[in-house]
Amino acid sequence: MDWSLPDGWSIPKFPLDELSDSGLTFATGHLSGLTRALSRFVAGWIETGTDLLLLVPPPIVILAIAALAWWVAGRRVALGAVLGFGFLWNLRLWDSTMETIVLVTISTAAALAIGIPLGIACALSRRTWKTVGPALDMMQTMPSFVYLIPAIPFFGLGAVSAVFATVVFSMPPVIRLTALGILSVPHELIEASDAFGTSPMQKLFKVQLPLALPTIMAGINQTIMLGLSMVVIASMIGAGGLGREVWRSIQRLNAGEGFQAGVAIVIVAVVLDRITQAMARRARPA
Repeated sequence: MDWSLPDGWSIPKFPLDELSDSGLTFATGHLSGLTRALSRFVAGWIETGTDLLLLVPPPIVILAIAALAWWVAGRRVALGAVLGFGFLWNLRLWDSTMETIVLVTISTAAALAIGIPLGIACALSRRTWKTVGPALDMMQTMPSFVYLIPAIPFFGLGAVSAVFATVVFSMPPVIRLTALGILSVPHELIEASDAFGTSPMQKLFKVQLPLALPTIMAGINQTIMLGLSMVVIASMIGAGGLGREVWRSIQRLNAGEGFQAGVAIVIVAVVLDRITQAMARRARPA
């Protein structure tokens, strides 16, 4: 069957690319002062955090991570943290690992600072959820490389753009799971708190959030994992850390160094995953 249009007919193309370009140009032109200030602020935190971690001898950092893992997740995870980070030190990847941890920590903190309040608002307002929900669907289905495109005009090449892209990419899970946790609180407990005359803020902070904490912790876990998954992709725009080692090995066609850096990312991800999972289990009400 011939689906071609008759001669002389044409359907105009919707100018989505032109609208996107003009919108980005307008935003970067009018928000340049704000983005420069934000870029200096974030870059200062990245440099300070990395310098502080590198100033401490690696054995002390390893013992501190192991102590946290023991306290939260038990001796097995602590032993795994000692062996894993000791192995990274042996591979001469310590500096890159610390830089990766700083980038992921700052990105996760920013994603949680934005995502948790948004999740609470979505749970308490159906209108807010109807507005935010489609945006989350788009954010979760958008290819991760696309987030690098607006980051560069706003913040230039480097770690700040990587943090921006990572925050946007890793935020949806914590928003969804925060809203889900609050909405999953048994209705009987909500009615009981209303019967005792609690205010909306008291009900939120003393009933809903404590009961939703395990689900929120699961969202935090997913946010951290998504942040780590952006490490290699963000290295394409100048981010440092272990992603830079992977990207450098790709450019040099050095499979051994790439595999080594990939194993390092896996070790960091596994340790952080086990610690946050244990925190989620401990947050469950008895």
